[in-house]
Amino acid sequence: MTAVSPLIVEGLSFRYRSRELPAIQDINLTLAPSQVVLLAGASGCGKTTLIRCINGLIPRSYKGELTGKVLLQGQEVTELPLARISQLVGTVLQDPERQILGSVVMNEVAFGLENLGWERAEIRQTVDETLARLKISHLRDRQTHSLSGGEKQKVALAGVLAMRPNILVLDEPLASLDPASAQEALDLVRTLADEGMTVLMVEHRVEDVLRIQPERVLFMQDGRIRFDGLPGEIQKNVDYREVKLPAHMILAAAREDPVPPEIKPLLAAASSSVQTPLVQFKDVTFGYESGLEVLHGINLEINRGDVIAVLGPNGAGKTTLVKHAIGLLKPTGGQVLVNGRDTHQLSVAEIASTLGYVFQSPSHMLFAPTVREELAFGPTNLKHSPELIGEEVSQAVEIVNLAGYEETPPLSMSFGQQKRVSIAAILAMRSRILVMDEPTAGQDYKNYMAFMNSILQLPTFEAILFITHDIDLAVIFSNRVLMVNQGQVVADGAPAEVLRDQDRLRANRLVPTSLLQANLDYFPMTQKFYSAEGLAHRVPAGG
Repeated sequence: MTAVSPLIVEGLSFRYRSRELPAIQDINLTLAPSQVVLLAGASGCGKTTLIRCINGLIPRSYKGELTGKVLLQGQEVTELPLARISQLVGTVLQDPERQILGSVVMNEVAFGLENLGWERAEIRQTVDETLARLKISHLRDRQTHSLSGGEKQKVALAGVLAMRPNILVLDEPLASLDPASAQEALDLVRTLADEGMTVLMVEHRVEDVLRIQPERVLFMQDGRIRFDGLPGEIQKNVDYREVKLPAHMILAAAREDPVPPEIKPLLAAASSSVQTPLVQFKDVTFGYESGLEVLHGINLEINRGDVIAVLGPNGAGKTTLVKHAIGLLKPTGGQVLVNGRDTHQLSVAEIASTLGYVFQSPSHMLFAPTVREELAFGPTNLKHSPELIGEEVSQAVEIVNLAGYEETPPLSMSFGQQKRVSIAAILAMRSRILVMDEPTAGQDYKNYMAFMNSILQLPTFEAILFITHDIDLAVIFSNRVLMVNQGQVVADGAPAEVLRDQDRLRANRLVPTSLLQANLDYFPMTQKFYSAEGLAHRVPAGG
């Protein structure tokens, strides 16, 4: 007797009630046990909608027009109670903020098991085993609100794995993880699949997933599956502009295309040679209410023309550091000066005209009924004229590639689109310094290359600072890298200088990418870091 496939999708289409066009169309898919299946595609192409159909959130939580079938172990999803679906399908959402309910890590991981009526002793044992497997036992008694974004992502994964589902569905699971944690998570995924689990992974970090040899790769475009095949076939069937492929694949493909425009430094870099720091950290220390010191003796200047990438492990203090620059946190020791004034004497509103901050989680920012109103909110508070606000909103929408979405409710959009709305909301304010926490989370390669290029050309910004786990973002766009670990700045310098030290990368849970390695290999020839497509036209073929 043939075993029933864990997941079968037949002729599946869905249109949200608030949209005119279907989000997904005619999806047909059968997954087998012991498979890792990578699902890639541009932000907003329908990947998350497909996941919602598989885990039963459509049609229960998201309403619209649904046709076709989703079968879990041969049973139709629409006919199963959610409690049963949760035992068959475990889902880790893109934004862990939307998934975590418990106030303490141990309670959060135990939540699903308690709802299934497990015995207390068995719950405790399973929670401890799951935390150990994810190497986060040290977080067991921590308050979930005090965790970093990456730590929250691991806790969300632990809560799902504890329930031992047949199918594991991961929506951008690597977005908030430092590179070493991402590798560990992927190695665990590979192990789970080898033990019999079926894993469907939505991920923009294609290169990372290819390392664990997924059995299949799916590529979605405009709501349809356009490619379903082996990893070795991806280069011929997927446009490198849509999905970021390993550097050697892009180098081979991009040589046939026109030379991309050079990424120019900030216009502010060419301005006055007199350097008065825009922001200064003077021996800054900080601890949250628990008394635990998070930042230790930070000395730092942000100057005109700086494009700074902040790298480091999950929980290193990166976001805490950046929140001091924008006045959301005030130092318990030392000083932070913005335009020469101590942040203790400045309100967050006063600082906002100098520094605009894009939060890691869009759900912390978005609230307005339409994208247009969301983008107009900041400039209105800064008392910009109505004519200027209209111009600022239009320009911001164009930069983040959301033209046509002006009247769309932001909270109805995909995570990647929400992230772009949150970036556009800050762009519209035209602050002097742009600060972004994980700007490329949920973004496809085409979108993040386009908006980062555009942002660098805006004459309003005198400096840009972004926290990222994407080393390639630092390679391509930054002119300065800050490496933060255990509440201290452990390295500060030009990308080529900071990122060439392999031992330092490993010590700070960073993993060299194929693009970084290619740039280091060719640096004696180029004397500069480039994107893979930029490098393709500056180095010999096959060199």
